[in-house]
Order: sequence, then C-alpha cells, then structure tokens
Amino acid sequence: MRNLLDFLIRYNYWFLFILLEVVCMFLLFRFNHYQRGVFFTSANVVTGKVYELSGGVSSYFHLKSTNQALLDRNLALEQQITQLEKALKEYHTDSQEIAGIRNTPLADYEIFKANVINNSLTNADNYITIDKGEKDGIRPEMGVVDANGVVGIVYMTSAHYSIVISLLNSKSNISCKILGYEYFGYLKWEHGDSKYAYLKDLPRHAPFNLGDTVVTSGYSTVFPPGIMVGTVDDMSDSHDGLSYLLKVKLATDFGKVSIVRILSRSGQQEQRELEKKATKHDHKLYT
Repeated sequence: MRNLLDFLIRYNYWFLFILLEVVCMFLLFRFNHYQRGVFFTSANVVTGKVYELSGGVSSYFHLKSTNQALLDRNLALEQQITQLEKALKEYHTDSQEIAGIRNTPLADYEIFKANVINNSLTNADNYITIDKGEKDGIRPEMGVVDANGVVGIVYMTSAHYSIVISLLNSKSNISCKILGYEYFGYLKWEHGDSKYAYLKDLPRHAPFNLGDTVVTSGYSTVFPPGIMVGTVDDMSDSHDGLSYLLKVKLATDFGKVSIVRILSRSGQQEQRELEKKATKHDHKLYT
C-alpha cells in the first residue's frame, strides 16, 4: 500500500494532466457540433477498419469449412437434378427437352466426397490417398475430380481409405478431346513439371488452336464426357509424324488438391465386364 501511495505522489502531475485532457476532450466534443461530428466519423472509420481486418482474418480461418459446405451443397444439387431428370423420363418428356433442361456431363453418376490426406508430386509415379474406402462405396476404377477438373482414377481401396492414380503418373492414360470436336487422343504425363501433360495421338486433320479447352471424351467407363482437363499450351508433331502432340496445361493444381469428388456411373461394372469378355473372345479367335 505504501508503494502504491509513493507511486501516485511521485507521478501525480501526470495523472492530473491526463484527467484535465479527458475533461477538455469531453467539453470540446460535448458542446461543439463540428468537433463532435469529426470525432464520431473518425471513430467509425477506425472501428470499420478494425472490423474489416478481424472479419478478413476470421474468414481466412473458416475457408475450409465454407468450402466443405459449398461442396456438400453442390453434390446435393447435382443428385437432385439427376433425380428430376429420371422423373421427367418416367413422364415421357421429350428427350431433346430434357437435354435442354440438363446440360451437364454428370447424369447417371453417383457422387462421393472425400478429403486428400496424402499426395506426391515429384515421383515418376505419383499417388493420392483419400479418406474414403469400400465402406463408403468407393471402388477401383472410379474417376476422381476436384473443383477445377480431373484429378485421377481410384487404384486400390481398403475399408476406410483409397489410393488414387494421379494424372501425374506413368500409368495414367485418359481419353481426351478438344472441346467442340469429336477427335480424341489420350493424355499422358511425362516426369517433370506437375502443371503440364501431353495429349497424344490426336489426328493431324483434327482442328484446334492454342488456348482451346481439353476435356474428357467419354470413351471409357471412368469419366463422363466434358469434364475439364486443361488448355492447349503448345503443339508439335508426334515421333512418327502421323499425329499431333499437344502440350496441355492442367486445370488442376496438384500442389493444392484437398477436397475431391469420386464419380461412380450406374452400369459401369456391367460395361467393364462385357468389354473384358469381348477381349477374351478375340484372343481365343486368334489362338
């Protein structure tokens, strides 16, 4: 207590000065309209800046939950559209009218959401691990996409996890085409830059321009047609000179992949089994 009294006595003139300043400020802003208006305007500006900064910081830390909510909503809407299309078909709605209502490549696909928990970029064969597996309905050879475009194909599954063959993998081989045309080739990644892959075996008479969009062709059981892959960045001739070799800038940034969707088409397994039977039958014919 004595120390406190000594402190107050020693700095009493400072406390008196602060008190007088507060009284002066109160009298100035209380009885002068101009000064009061300037004070409240300035205070509102400062308060607004503080709230803006606080809101920006808060929004940044809530981006993940916001993205999760948006993705959940998108998945729900896509599934609802598919159900509505089936209902229209049951009521014998004209097919052209249905196509006008729903112009999307995801018809007849069931969609699952998953999070990336492991990823690689610098190997010759890169893989992605996701937190969904067989118990969640995930099976090998399902297509994997994110908000930007194609990510890869499910390779192996366990009860709760799955391994995805990334586009950045020597085993990856996806049928693609230039948007607006039916000529197609296959996309391959050559070990190096994770931002680029190459569209091979595109016929020399196929029209295209630099900057054109590359999408999935739909000529497989994995991806529907029209899923974004990337854009044409450069071109050259193939080694045999019979086709084009297009350098494609990938739409997916594999260094930032975090939330993905797995696509499962109804009838996928039936088509795959039929094609395998046809292959075995052809082998028997030539043996």
